[in-house]
Amino acid sequence: MMRSRIWAIGASLVLQTALVSLGEVKVVVDHNDNDQATSDFKFKNVPSPSKTDAAAKAKFSIINGERDDNGGGLDKLHDGAVPTEADQPGENFFFNAGTPGGRIGIDFGTAIEIKQINTYSWHPATRGPQVYKVYGSDGQANDFKDKPASGTDPATCGWKLIASVDTRPKQGNGGGQYGVGISDSAGAIGKYRYLLFDMSRTEDADDFGNTFYSEIDVNTDQAAAAQPPPPPIPPEVFHTPDGKYQVTLDMSRAPDLKDWADKELMPVVLEWYPKLVDMLPSEGYAAPEKFSITFRNGRGVAATGGTRITCDAPWFKRNLKGEARGAVVHEMVHVVQQYGRARRTNPNAKPTPGWLVEGIPDYLRWYKYEPELHGADRFNKATARYDGAYRVSANFLNYVVEKYDKDIIVKVNAALREGKYTDDLWKQYTGKTVQELGAEWKAGLQRKAA
Repeated sequence: MMRSRIWAIGASLVLQTALVSLGEVKVVVDHNDNDQATSDFKFKNVPSPSKTDAAAKAKFSIINGERDDNGGGLDKLHDGAVPTEADQPGENFFFNAGTPGGRIGIDFGTAIEIKQINTYSWHPATRGPQVYKVYGSDGQANDFKDKPASGTDPATCGWKLIASVDTRPKQGNGGGQYGVGISDSAGAIGKYRYLLFDMSRTEDADDFGNTFYSEIDVNTDQAAAAQPPPPPIPPEVFHTPDGKYQVTLDMSRAPDLKDWADKELMPVVLEWYPKLVDMLPSEGYAAPEKFSITFRNGRGVAATGGTRITCDAPWFKRNLKGEARGAVVHEMVHVVQQYGRARRTNPNAKPTPGWLVEGIPDYLRWYKYEPELHGADRFNKATARYDGAYRVSANFLNYVVEKYDKDIIVKVNAALREGKYTDDLWKQYTGKTVQELGAEWKAGLQRKAA
């Protein structure tokens, strides 16, 4: 379940205060830690970013300060799109490095009744928290200035302070994902044509204290503003058709991938895990009968530890029509391999070559699961080495299978699982050393390329 921190005002104002009372106005802050944040921006109390709020069609402008060229433009604040990763400068707006911040103005064209203002940010470190004051104006005051100069208090030229926000924690760098909701218990914050955000950096110990702002929403519909997010998706347990194997799927941190996972991924998982088990047998060994697949924000593509497969949700979103399912098949082979068991039970176990640890899963993926894609043919032939791992080593293994020994994968896998692998096995099974086989395979690649 997604963890969320909610802070409220106490007897005194401290740095982590998230509920500020100015008349009837209140500010609520939700914070998702780095390991809990997802591209869905789901919070316990603050609604997720909207694509149809009043700010979507409003005019945004920089009143004071400079945009950082490494970030996105002002459109990133009201386009309804949010970052898919924690450190994605181009999908956020932030002020220039080394500056104290700046001011952003919003013009709705006419005065509107505002029910809630929501701001969102995401960064793994000090550029995650939000520090700003927001002002409103209908533009009718005699002394109104729509672009108050830096250092000028907006309250002296026709603006009303709505709220002050500071989500910095008392300790730590405050990294993570923030959702700030500003509302009024009476139902409306006020009727304003203009909003002014006076944004400050979170720290000045280095040049990188300006917040990565992902979105600013302005809601005029109280029902929409207060609508709670849907409850998190609980892990779901699946069984293979024969009932022998059990798979737990956790989509709680990637709910937008749930439909794809149910319809396209899990049928492959339930069909192919038993097949992979049968493809990698060894004497006295029984593959794990239970394993899990979890989607979350991470790094790379996917990783497997023991019987736990973790998939990077942003990468999968970008590759649903491409390599997504095959990537999970590769990880399931790791669940079946279990080469670490030899090291745990036998202190004299031989080291496990990494090129085989990754080459065998890619061999089964590219030559058994999806051979029609010819994925193991796509690599630089000029620099290829048999021990290059992944698809390169898969191509080499397929060469040996087709030319020398159709059972070489099973034999090598068994030796790896038992901690008995040595390079001498290639000579034993094929009559040639692995180096000789590699040279022969490489020569064949070059002839094909000629």
